[in-house]
This record gives sequence, structure tokens and C-alpha cells, in this order.
Amino acid sequence: MKRIIGISDIHGEYEKLNSLIDKISPSKDDTIVFMGDYIDRGAKSKEVVDFVISMKDICNCEYLIGSHEYALLHSDSDEYYKYLFWNYGGDATAKSYGGYENIFKIHGDFFNSLKPYYLTDKYLFIHAGIRIGIPLEQQDLVDMVYIRSEFFNHKHHLPQKIIFGHTEFDQPQIWEDKICIDTGCGKFKNHPLTAFINEGENEYFIQSPDEI
Repeated sequence: MKRIIGISDIHGEYEKLNSLIDKISPSKDDTIVFMGDYIDRGAKSKEVVDFVISMKDICNCEYLIGSHEYALLHSDSDEYYKYLFWNYGGDATAKSYGGYENIFKIHGDFFNSLKPYYLTDKYLFIHAGIRIGIPLEQQDLVDMVYIRSEFFNHKHHLPQKIIFGHTEFDQPQIWEDKICIDTGCGKFKNHPLTAFINEGENEYFIQSPDEI
């Protein structure tokens, strides 16, 4: 049976990503939606990006932008996002690429191709969320990658359930209309990377080991 899989907030934790994918064991009929924040904090951002790109040879893949990629993409042109990039783990990312200038030389096309969201009949996959009351096509990308409580503390009225990350919790958070799957991977040493999986009528989670 075809599965749709959401993974968010990897943050350079290559070993946890590798372990999680092994546990999921994706097939060619599956779709994995990588929901942003591939980079920063963990030591292996380049390896993470290489890995998620290689996954398109195994199954269907969708690649979304996260807040850390947004900051990276604006780090040369905006002092605020330059500050965010370097103060939220950008030094680890630059080190993994052998220097800041190599990030765009190696994976610039990937970072510039990232999508704001992925929509199906049942789900909206997005990094952080939406601003309630604004049509999806009119949403601001900054909100979609940075919004927090203004989104998840209020019920939205889209027909799809929203799967999102960005705001970390100890375990996946389940509301009637939304699910958050950021469980602190990369930010906290012993926190797992979590995948949301829909298979037919079933929804469940798979996690990497806490410590790798």
C-alpha cells in the first residue's frame, strides 16, 4: 500500500536520518515529503542534503523550505537573516561544507528549488504553519516557515489536516486539524527524529533512536 511520509527538522543529524529511513524502508510507491530545516546545529548538514537528494532514486520525494533554509538564502542580502543563520547553527553548516561559500556552489540549486508546501486531498505539509483566515495562495512565505503559536493554538478551516514542524515538542503533538512532528532533533542531544506516516486510513509515527 502506498504511503505518504513527512519528515521535518533534521538539522544536520545524518545518523538519525539514516536510521529513520532504514526503519521506514521506503519503496518506489511511497512519497516522502521532507519539510525543511535540513541544515544547522548538527555536524553533517551537507551529508543530510546529499542523502535527501539521493532518496529521489528510491521513492517519490517532495522538498520543502524551512526557516533555516530561508535564513540561509537571505543571509547575503539581509542583516537580520544573516544574524539568524550564524546564530542558530550556521557555523556547523559552513564547516560541513568546508566553508560558507561552498554551500551554494554545492547545493545552491537544491536550496533555491525548495517549495513552500505540499498539498494533497487529505494533507497540507508545511514547515511551520499558516496564518489563520488567509487563503493558502495568499499566505506569506515568512509565516509559512516561521509562524508558531498564532497557528497551532487556533483551529484552521482548510479541508486538509496540516502536518508541520518547526516548533519542538517532546513527542508528536496531535490536534483535530493538525499534527506537529518536530521532536527536537538537532536542538537537543537525546531527542529523536520523527516521521509521520499515512498508510490507507492509518496514521502513525516512526522515530529514530534517541542517541546515535
